[in-house]
Amino acid sequence: MFAIIKTGGKQYKVAANDIIRVEKLEASAGDTVEFADVLMMGQGSSVKIGAPLVANAKVAGTVLEQIRDDKVIIFKKNRRHNYRRKNGHRQYLTVVRITDVGGEGAKAASPKKAEAAAPAKENVAPKTKAAPQGKEK
Repeated sequence: MFAIIKTGGKQYKVAANDIIRVEKLEASAGDTVEFADVLMMGQGSSVKIGAPLVANAKVAGTVLEQIRDDKVIIFKKNRRHNYRRKNGHRQYLTVVRITDVGGEGAKAASPKKAEAAAPAKENVAPKTKAAPQGKEK
């Protein structure tokens, strides 16, 4: 059985015993995390596609370690203007072993959840800008 989950703004195809590296989750090594954003589940030729999520589907995993990815060099240059800027970035990652890919009634009792790390979005009306006042003729 496989599932496609969404975490950290990215999508991952996972199956039981897979090891994935996702963006940092607020959990320490040995903790159990639960991914509730399941976009698709399948086994063999039977596939359930969510609209946008599959109902009552959960994927559980165990955090193996917290690491940092390889350094990415950002280099900016403008020719003939003596302009050079060099920066580096190392992304924080969480290494997770997928333990259970389950559908309805999945056995994924976990004290820490992956979606609890991200703050819930509140329903706030978007701010609208007034039209610019131009000169009247």
